Amino acid sequence: MPLLKIKKSERAAVSLVPPWHPNFRNFERLPDVKAVRTSFFVNGAAITITLAVLFYFGWQEYNLHEVHLQINEWQRQIDANEKASEKAVQLYKKFKDEEKKVSDVGDFVKNDFVLSDFVIELGQTLPENIALNSIDVHQGGAWLRGIVRGTSDEASGQASAYIDQLRANPRIASKFANVSLTSLNRGVKAGELDFELSLKSKTGANP
Repeated sequence: MPLLKIKKSERAAVSLVPPWHPNFRNFERLPDVKAVRTSFFVNGAAITITLAVLFYFGWQEYNLHEVHLQINEWQRQIDANEKASEKAVQLYKKFKDEEKKVSDVGDFVKNDFVLSDFVIELGQTLPENIALNSIDVHQGGAWLRGIVRGTSDEASGQASAYIDQLRANPRIASKFANVSLTSLNRGVKAGELDFELSLKSKTGANP
């Protein structure tokens, strides 16, 4: 029993004693027993990133290809419809021209203006010393051009009196809002003055 009793100091000394046989293992030549190496994860991550980048650029190229196909299709449709579009534009312009003509006729009928009646009214009410050379009906009114016989003072007074006469005429006043003298000049012959009167339509359209 006393032999079995070993002191603590003696047990510690025994544990520090090297093995009784030498270690002949060559650790460099021993096989690698690690199940998964770190390089596997590094290579796997690199391959995953590469595939993701390739997929992204491939997807972008596919979308770009689709856009080019769509543009080509739209251009084909534009080229196919170009002639029809040009023809439609020409027809629209022609329609607008015809519409303007119809509108002018409508305004003419709406105003109930008869040029022959207007000329007859002017002839019946024309003073003795005044003669009309032209009657020009235009967009927005009419122009009366003629001569006044007499001296400068007499002709000027007669022209003013004729303007007042036209303004007081109920048939003319119903169609024209204003009668004004636009020019009064010495005529070609002595004792005559050339004049021009402006008659403005009430509606602003062709009377």
